[in-house]
Amino acid sequence: MPTIEDLKRIAEIEFSDIVKNTYEIDYKLRVVFINGSFLDAFLSQKFSDRFGFHWETMDELGTFFRYDNFPDKQWQSLATFPHHFHRGSQNQVEVSPFPFEPLEGFRAFLEFIRGGLR
Repeated sequence: MPTIEDLKRIAEIEFSDIVKNTYEIDYKLRVVFINGSFLDAFLSQKFSDRFGFHWETMDELGTFFRYDNFPDKQWQSLATFPHHFHRGSQNQVEVSPFPFEPLEGFRAFLEFIRGGLR
């Protein structure tokens, strides 16, 4: 089962070119990027296979991106359910383009952010 420490290590070492700081806040990891935007990474304390990665872009529109696998019945028609991707807002949801395994999914999500920061 992955830990917050595992996520922290990935962010700080593999993505040091875009990561300014990391903080553990209760049960989540906050990753602050060089442009001031941030990612909150959640690993469920109750279900070892549940996670969520939420990037707040800090733009004037409040745009965010979230990859999670919490089984929201609203998205059960997606082929990758319960894995789904919120692209820009809460209601713009699509199939997950990221790996389902939490650590690989986290890496891929950070790659997505890296591309968005350029």
